[in-house]
Amino acid sequence: MSLNRLCVELIPRSAESLAQDVATVKSVFPAADTLNVPDLMRFPLRSWEAAAQLHPTFPRVIPHIRAIDIAPNAPLPGAEQPGLEEILVIHGDPPADLSMRTYPNSTESIIRRYRKEAPHLKIYAAFDPYRRAPWKELEDVARKKEAGASGFFTQPVFDYKLFDLCREWLRDEDVFWGLSPVIGPRSRSYWETTNHIVFPKDFSTTLESNITFAQTVLRELAADQGCAYLMPVRIKLEHYLPALLEAVS
Repeated sequence: MSLNRLCVELIPRSAESLAQDVATVKSVFPAADTLNVPDLMRFPLRSWEAAAQLHPTFPRVIPHIRAIDIAPNAPLPGAEQPGLEEILVIHGDPPADLSMRTYPNSTESIIRRYRKEAPHLKIYAAFDPYRRAPWKELEDVARKKEAGASGFFTQPVFDYKLFDLCREWLRDEDVFWGLSPVIGPRSRSYWETTNHIVFPKDFSTTLESNITFAQTVLRELAADQGCAYLMPVRIKLEHYLPALLEAVS
């Protein structure tokens, strides 16, 4: 058995750095068949622009779309973009620059707009088991599906027991399960502070432990022909990705 799909998340710092990163992925991690690109307001390159740049060399790219950035009568980002087939709609955090305007959209309202105005696009939404009580998050899953989402990207998981429980909750859903290395105390503090992650008591922030955990999860997903995405934050791609090849082959 093998994974149905395997995705790597790349940060669009600039057109040049993005081109270098995709070349690295193709070189050291040929098992990846998909890229996903977050929409980060501190960088000028928007996610759908990055997807357009990547498409000639990597056809399957999933840009993140921030719901709160879309004006009521503005065109939907990527709706008519050649070659684009999938998007991930997230709510979006308020920008640090208060001069940047946002709008009181819900994730569901933007999903409905895409479903109506760009029915050719497959829409993913977010699932975060750390954000709130599980029943509330699963109610959100139901609302997003009703609005038109047909799959989900999870917050990266760091606990095998929680991963196994979430797989039960999302059984029969089309899910990209997230994995991200947490290397050192500063990285752990970031995840705890920003994303409210509760790590297992025996969690280790060494590279070796993070690779071992990712290998375990990827093997489980491969046995079920599931999907995963890898988010190598604050670590060089070539230091993390090659060690996972055996688990996905």
